[in-house]
Amino acid sequence: MENTTQTDKTKSNRFSTIVIWTLAVIITAFTAYYQRITGPSYPVSGKVVFQGKEISYKLERSGNSNENTVIKVPASMDNLKGVLLWKRFDTKDDVTRADMSFVNGELTGELPKQPALGKLEYSIRLINNNAETIIPEKPVVIRYKDNVPFALLGLHILAMFSAMLLSTRAGLEIIRKEPNLKKFTFWTLGILTFGGFIMGAIVLKYAFGVYWTGFPVGMDLTDNKTLICWIMWVLASIMIFKSAKPKMWVVIASVITLLIFLIPHSLVP
Repeated sequence: MENTTQTDKTKSNRFSTIVIWTLAVIITAFTAYYQRITGPSYPVSGKVVFQGKEISYKLERSGNSNENTVIKVPASMDNLKGVLLWKRFDTKDDVTRADMSFVNGELTGELPKQPALGKLEYSIRLINNNAETIIPEKPVVIRYKDNVPFALLGLHILAMFSAMLLSTRAGLEIIRKEPNLKKFTFWTLGILTFGGFIMGAIVLKYAFGVYWTGFPVGMDLTDNKTLICWIMWVLASIMIFKSAKPKMWVVIASVITLLIFLIPHSLVP
């Protein structure tokens, strides 16, 4: 009888573990996708109806400092012409105008390369006969970076989303009768430290020539989000030993981490 009870308990624990991990993976996958489509490097997409024709566009928001950035718009009507309008971001520079070429069914133009951390704002004037329109309504801001080795960037991204997964898993751990808060809390803090402050700093140095652009040296949204998450998990790690209600602190850290990762990067150009 005792063996049967123990077996049932083991099966129940395994089932609950599978359910919790599944929920954590689903939540993390959704968050990762949302991060991707709201990130500062994700192209601006949209549609415009011009002279009865629908024109879809996808405009770049990230460029490499060692090459010009090619901008393309599908030419869905005959005699469609385009003019690329650009200037340095947040300056009083005159707007530069460059005619776009028709290449393989697309209007094509180039933005000049800029140094790392340099930004341009640009838009496109579409012209057909005597009619014209500008896309998008608000100029696109494109930021330039130096090349980052693929392996380093991949490791940084993997570590950050692993930290997000562990954070979510730690928060869901409280629904178990005997939660292992220490394990998931310390793993979350460790992976977040590695991905955000070690690999993140290395990637940032390659891309923009600096190791940190958040508080107190700057107000970069991505770095500050990482900093806030890290502070919350440091606090949760301490409260596991100091607080009479460690579950509460782990849940708070997990929820705040989730909410912070859901803040679109694109809120700041």
